[in-house]
Amino acid sequence: MHSARLSLSAKLRAPRPRADRNPVTTSILLVEDDRPIADNVILALARENLDCRHVALAAEGLALLRAGDFDLAILDVGLPDGNGFDLCRTLHGFSDIPVIFLTARSDEIDRVVGLEIGADDYVLKPFSPRELAARVKTILRRAGGKSGNGGIRPAAAQPVTPAFIDVDAECARIACRGHLLDLSRAEYLMLKTLAARPEKVFSRAELMDAAGLAEASLERSVDTHIKSLRAKLAECAPEIDAIRTHRGLGYSLARTAA
Repeated sequence: MHSARLSLSAKLRAPRPRADRNPVTTSILLVEDDRPIADNVILALARENLDCRHVALAAEGLALLRAGDFDLAILDVGLPDGNGFDLCRTLHGFSDIPVIFLTARSDEIDRVVGLEIGADDYVLKPFSPRELAARVKTILRRAGGKSGNGGIRPAAAQPVTPAFIDVDAECARIACRGHLLDLSRAEYLMLKTLAARPEKVFSRAELMDAAGLAEASLERSVDTHIKSLRAKLAECAPEIDAIRTHRGLGYSLARTAA
């Protein structure tokens, strides 16, 4: 009888299973052909409550990105059936989710190319999986979390923009004098930010934050994006000095064509 009471008392004191207080709500796609690296990244992301789907080929990654609902993609630059740069270009044709490149290439030109085609961060191998997970969280936080519609994040209201610029926030596109601009994700977000407040001077740090670029990215990467934006705006409005440089301060967008 005494034994039965102890057994019942132990059952009453036994902790009840608790529901997960932090359910996985964010989905990451990892395209990496090195299995040990992939396993370490998956583990580091899981510890941060980030769900990660892994494939080893660019074609597999593209198929999942077209069919799935991912919040961020981590792409290895060198893949057996292609490269991460081409995959990123194709991805940004139908989605603006953030992208992080993984690569063993340390040349500056490769980093510049990666940023120019819309990467949010560029991580050199070997790297710390925990640091990568921290960068992922930072980019997701700046991007506003889960978009729920393939990476297109509509704004609450249409901002007042200069006459030569038309921002379509719902479709995440910008036109200059009726001509749609072919913009990377970072370029779109920077130009949208500049257009929302014409003549306001934005610092490089502010533009990095607006574009969701990681803290570890060089501020000079903003100059690269601005240079690309100027060239694209000049194609449809060559007489306009659209984006103005304020030395030591940052950049602003002209209010009028004058």
